Amino acid sequence: MVVIRLSRGGAKGRPFFNIIVADKRVRRDGSFIERIGFYNPTAKAGEEGLRIALDRLNYWIGVGAQPSPTVLRLVKQGAGAQQPAQAAA
Repeated sequence: MVVIRLSRGGAKGRPFFNIIVADKRVRRDGSFIERIGFYNPTAKAGEEGLRIALDRLNYWIGVGAQPSPTVLRLVKQGAGAQQPAQAAA
């Protein structure tokens, strides 16, 4: 099965996560099929903390990939942040 999940990077105490599409049997930080975004929980003001390619996310979900609960939460968080920006434009 193909899953959409986080892969940890960054230094000790300074996490950085890539949002990846990978085979479920591959270890967390192992090989992956595609990188579709990133999440930086320690982003300062003015830095981008979350970026997700929604077109690629929708493609992978459409072909049967299962997103993790954390990825679903981040997608909702990112969609909520994008709504006011689109309304102002």
